[in-house]
Amino acid sequence: MIVVPAGLALERLRGEQVEARQWLDALPSVVERLCRQWSLAPTAERLRHGANALVVPVTQHGEHAPQGRPCVLKVSWHAESVADEATALRAWDGHHAVLLLDAAPDDGALLLERLDDTRTLQGLDLLAAAETAGELVRCLAIPAPGDLPRLREKAAVVAESLWPRQRALGDPLPSPWVDMAARLERDLAADAGELLVHADLHYGNVMAGTRNAWVAIDPRAVAGDPELSVPELMWSRLDEAADDSAVRTLLAAVVGAGALDADKALAWTVVRTVDYWLWGLDAGLTEDPLRCRRLLEVFA
Repeated sequence: MIVVPAGLALERLRGEQVEARQWLDALPSVVERLCRQWSLAPTAERLRHGANALVVPVTQHGEHAPQGRPCVLKVSWHAESVADEATALRAWDGHHAVLLLDAAPDDGALLLERLDDTRTLQGLDLLAAAETAGELVRCLAIPAPGDLPRLREKAAVVAESLWPRQRALGDPLPSPWVDMAARLERDLAADAGELLVHADLHYGNVMAGTRNAWVAIDPRAVAGDPELSVPELMWSRLDEAADDSAVRTLLAAVVGAGALDADKALAWTVVRTVDYWLWGLDAGLTEDPLRCRRLLEVFA
């Protein structure tokens, strides 16, 4: 049986204590059962994890993989989002996204092709990475399956939440920025499209592939506008942009490479930056709110 990495336990136990402990305690037996179900053998490689999921390198043996197929078993804490992730991955079918081999949404589990996790867009020069990510945003923007969450509904809810969250935190953001974000988000919600969007597309979530040079992983899937993916590409490596001009150049690189709507990309950058700033303050983050302020000082 696998041993849960201490780092994953620490991440989870910062939040829901009882539920997290139950999930962590059950995780080894869940992995063992899925390995039997899918004919998987864990390799000697180290286990990997984020804040909400365990990734187990495995080899699959059986009728469809007589020589053994390298893949990874991903088991997530938020099982309810795994069904949407699987839906998106099936729609992309390995084109510019990691290939889904099997899924057990009730267990929060996905069986995925093995990628080279040592090579991500984090390793490219910032503008080269931004252009590659912009191209990927466009490639992933295919018609969305009908059973995914709709951006128009999610955005409308977030728009209404901004001012209550701002007040609950003691009004930390300049009021005009909150007003602007709420107004823009309502407008964006009303005009939202129906394309499949990866709503967690930061540079670490793009790995080197084989069928495509770069492929997206870990999608938080929604039906809407591809410009929704832009803000995270702005704030996640913002410290590498030397000045305001470099920040504007970064946005232009993503928008140009992805043939995106510049006005929508700018609006989503303002909206999601305000939302993320409030979330970060509530979560006790320190560096990310500073990056959010810097972005808004340039664009708001």
